Parts: sequence; structure tokens; C-alpha cells
Amino acid sequence: MPQHTVLLVDDEPHIPMVVGRKLESAGFRVVTAGDGEEGLAVAEESKPDLIITDLQMPFMNGIEFATALRASGAFNRVPIILLSARGYIAGDEAIARAGISRVLAKPFSVRQILDLVIELLGPASEAA
Repeated sequence: MPQHTVLLVDDEPHIPMVVGRKLESAGFRVVTAGDGEEGLAVAEESKPDLIITDLQMPFMNGIEFATALRASGAFNRVPIILLSARGYIAGDEAIARAGISRVLAKPFSVRQILDLVIELLGPASEAA
């Protein structure tokens, strides 16, 4: 059965590494990018079922990244989880315009992310 693919976009390498391991151990396929610009290219190539992005990144922040994905039309139905450091949350209007599905404030547990991914996609084995 095909796996769900999750794209992790974060400029802090330890977050995709730790979160990626947890998601892979749960049966998800994980691809990563270090910033929003790279994330756009990886998304086009990998066609993820869900995207997790940091808010604060160089070149293109998480809101700009999500907005660009939605503007392409190809990712309108793909859930996007935005990771945000406390105190750096974008406004509700910007989040809604960007099509963000959920916001998770740092610090978070890796289990919280896995639970949220399963809530949005279902278990890894249910990929179509």
C-alpha cells in the first residue's frame, strides 16, 4: 500500500531530523527542505499529502510559503501545519488567507505532531 508523504520545511536541521524520524517510524514517507523556496521545489517534485512548515525561515517565511503553494492550485487540498515560536504567531487573518490547517506553537512534542498528522491524514497505511 502506498505511504502518505509528509514534507517538512524548517531551517533548523534538528526539527526535520527528529520529527522526520518519528513520522517515518509511524510509517510515513518524509521529505525535507531547509526554507520556503526549496520547499516549493520539493513539493512540486514529491507531491506531499501533508506539509509541516516553520513560520520563521530565511528567503520565504511559512505564511509566504503556504500562500505560494495555494496560489499554484496544485496544493489546495493539502493540509498545512504551521510551527511557530511563542510570540511569533501570525495573525488569524494571515493564517486563514494562507490556507493553514493548524498552528502548533513551539515548544511542542514530537508526539503532538504525529497525532496531528494522523488526525489530518489518518494512519500511514491508509494512503490511497
